[in-house]
Amino acid sequence: MGRRRNWLPLGGFLVTLTAFLSYFFYFAYFPTTRDFPWLNLLLFAAGLVLLGGGLRRAFGQPERYRGRISGPVFAALSVLLLGLFVLYTFSFSRQLPAAAAAPRLGAKAPDFSLPDKDGKEVKLSELLQTEGTRWVLLVFYRGYW
Repeated sequence: MGRRRNWLPLGGFLVTLTAFLSYFFYFAYFPTTRDFPWLNLLLFAAGLVLLGGGLRRAFGQPERYRGRISGPVFAALSVLLLGLFVLYTFSFSRQLPAAAAAPRLGAKAPDFSLPDKDGKEVKLSELLQTEGTRWVLLVFYRGYW
C-alpha cells in the first residue's frame, strides 16, 4: 500500500486563508471583532495547529504520509498571511493621523447636540446645567462609514 495523502497542511492553509479574508469581508463590520480581531486570531491559531500536525505527519512518518514539499509551502504561505494580518490590524492602525481638532483627555468638550435613544435632541450644556450633574461621561464608538 502506498503513502496516504496528508490533508492537514492544506486544511490548515485554508483555515488561515479564511481567517485572513473573513476579517476584511465580514468581521470588520462589527465593533466586537473589528477593534480587536479575537475571532480571526483564533482561526489563525486553529490553522497553524492543523499545519503543525500536518508537518509532523509528513516529516515524522514519511513512509505513511505525503506532504514533505507541500506542507512547508502551505506553512510559509500561512505564516505570511498571519504576518500581513498582524501588520495591518495592529501596526498600520496605530499610524492613523491624530485628529488635530479633537479634545484631549481631561479637556472641556465643546458644546454639541445629539439625539438620545428616543430621538430627542440633547445638548451637552443642558446636561451640565441639570441640578446634581457635575460631569458627563462621553463615549465614542468607531462607527461604520
